[in-house]
Amino acid sequence: MSQAFVKESDEQWLHEVQPTLNALVVYLTRENNGVRVYEVKTYPDPGDGREVHVMSNGLSYAKDDKGTWYIVW
Repeated sequence: MSQAFVKESDEQWLHEVQPTLNALVVYLTRENNGVRVYEVKTYPDPGDGREVHVMSNGLSYAKDDKGTWYIVW
């Protein structure tokens, strides 16, 4: 009789993604069921000057002081 096992989730959260644009693209593409997500434009946030990346999935992302990605609202 074979023994079945449950694999732990490969799920990754946005705040766990490395602080590089390439890592963000890979993560977003994986979350988008393999449909490539790419950067549409970049601009400095008028409030704090952080670089904001507008992505093809319709959302914008930036990094906080610790280099952690977050969604810009």
